[in-house]
Amino acid sequence: MQETIAESAGRAQDMRERVVIVTGAGKGLGRAYALDLAERGASVVVNNRWSDRGQAPSAEAVVDEIRAAGGRAVASLESAEDPGAGEALVAQAVAEFGRLDAVVSNAGVPETIRLHRQTRDGFRRIFDINFFGALHLIQAAWPALSASGAGRIVVSTSSAGLHGGDGMTGYASSKAALIGLVRGLAVEGALRAVRINAIAPYAFTAMTEPHLPPGMAERMDPAAVAPLVSWLVSEACDVTGQTLVSGGGRLRAAFAVEGRPVALEEGAIGPAVHTALRAEPREAYGDAHQAFAAFMDGRPTLAPDRQAMDA
Repeated sequence: MQETIAESAGRAQDMRERVVIVTGAGKGLGRAYALDLAERGASVVVNNRWSDRGQAPSAEAVVDEIRAAGGRAVASLESAEDPGAGEALVAQAVAEFGRLDAVVSNAGVPETIRLHRQTRDGFRRIFDINFFGALHLIQAAWPALSASGAGRIVVSTSSAGLHGGDGMTGYASSKAALIGLVRGLAVEGALRAVRINAIAPYAFTAMTEPHLPPGMAERMDPAAVAPLVSWLVSEACDVTGQTLVSGGGRLRAAFAVEGRPVALEEGAIGPAVHTALRAEPREAYGDAHQAFAAFMDGRPTLAPDRQAMDA
C-alpha cells in the first residue's frame, strides 16, 4: 500500500508546523517543490496563474494531489507580476493556516531575444514577472517571516543570471538582479532570524525542453532539486545570502569573488586589466563593506604585466 504524505512526514524532515508559499507551483519545478514540502508535513499555498481558461487551473490540480495523499494545501491563482499578488498570497496563507514561515519565489518566464530586437516594454515585462514578482511577495511576507522566528526565503535565479547567454540579456538581467536582492536581504534578515538564499536549478521542464538534448529528461527530474529547496525553507537551514546551483541530484555553490589588487598606472591600463583578470587568489566577502575594507587594506598591489604591452 502506498504511503501517504501524513505517514511519510514522520520519516522525512518534520515540517508539520511550517507554512510555505510556493509561486509558479502548478507544474515543473514549482510543482515538485510543493509536493516535496507537503510530503514533509508543511502546509502549502500553491500559486500559479490561471493562464489557460479552457483547462482547470494547474494550481488546483497540485492541491488535489497533495490533499489526496493526506497533506494540507490551498490553491492561489494570483499572477506574480500583479503588484498586489504578494499581499494577497500572504493574507491567504495566514487566513488558511494561521501563520507564514517561508516563501519559495519560483514564478518566472524565459525569453530569448537579442537586444537590437528587444522593446523596452518587453524588457520591462521580464522584470515585472521575474524580479518584481519576487520582490512584491518578499516585501509583503517580510513582517510575517520576521515574526516566525525562523523565516526562510528561496528565490529562483538562473545560470543565465550568473553567466549570461546569447539572446538572454533581459532574462539574465532579471535573474542577476535577484542575486543582488538575496545578498542585500541576507544582511537585513540576519537581524530578524530570516534566512534567504537563491537557487539556480537545472531541470527538464516545459521551459527548458527546447534547449536540452534528447535523453536528458530522466537525468533532470525536477524532483531531484526539491529536497534542497525543502531544506532551505526548513528551520535546519543555517546558511543565508548564498546562490546554489542544483540539478540531477547534485549541487554546487556560486560566488561573487574579487582577485588581488593591481597597480593602475598611466600608460599601462590595458596590461593592468589583464593582470587583474588573472590574479589569484580570489576572495568572497560577506557584504559590500567587507569588500571595500579588503580593497583598501594596504596590501601590496601586483604590477601590470608589461609583456601584455609588447604583445
